[in-house]
Amino acid sequence: MARTSGARTQRHFLMCPPTHFAVEYAINPWMDPSVAVDRDRALDQWSRLRDLYRALGHRVSEIAPIEGLPDMVFAANGGLVVDGRVYGARFASAERTPEGPAYLDWFRKAGYTETREPKHVNEGEGDFVVLDTLALAATGFRTEAAAHQEAERFLGRPVVTLQLVDPRFYHLDTALFALPGNTVAYYPQAFSAGSLRVLEALFPDALLATEHDAATLGLNSVCTGTDVVMAAEAADLAERLRRRGHTVHTVHMDELRKAGGGAKCCTLELRPTPD
Repeated sequence: MARTSGARTQRHFLMCPPTHFAVEYAINPWMDPSVAVDRDRALDQWSRLRDLYRALGHRVSEIAPIEGLPDMVFAANGGLVVDGRVYGARFASAERTPEGPAYLDWFRKAGYTETREPKHVNEGEGDFVVLDTLALAATGFRTEAAAHQEAERFLGRPVVTLQLVDPRFYHLDTALFALPGNTVAYYPQAFSAGSLRVLEALFPDALLATEHDAATLGLNSVCTGTDVVMAAEAADLAERLRRRGHTVHTVHMDELRKAGGGAKCCTLELRPTPD
């Protein structure tokens, strides 16, 4: 059984307050505009997540929310940052399209000089998961496979394409997250048979999630070495992570889950240029 590397490394995250959060349309199976949203509760849950990151020693930057963009809180979808290079987002739905330029503008104003406005539809870290030596990227619901190739050329990192097949897990970050040692945790039934064979070959020591853990967005988690921040409801997955040596920090994100988002959806990692 794989163990954690034991290191707690400082990360830099970009987040967006859910000031305008609402479920006004349905672009995934989680969203039901007839269900009421408690925006104050959403803000409290988001704030607790942000404060947890800071308590764990991480740096958190914030992008200003824009009225009329209720899903902008899901910062992970706003781009992909590897070695200081920013590959921008181009959203599949008209409702979220303005978020791509808004996030790219933030990066440019923040001093990122190597940015790429994408030609192909992609939803940032929603469909890209970065490991030590490669990146995994999903298609099937949101991101075009051509974007995987575009990102690989721009970022200079190998990208492995995976096919999602269950609409509940419309982004890769709802079905898989990275663990130390170039391995992952994932829900097998979220992937096509061919992609499952790829995952089994690449990650023989992967941690496999149950349907309950996946359905509570337990895989929409953030791992920073020994620490894992994840949904409180995914108790079985949390226990198995503890057995592998992780310190698990649970958060309640059920208000934001009404739009299909969890801890990772709210968190875009800003990976710096290597020293």
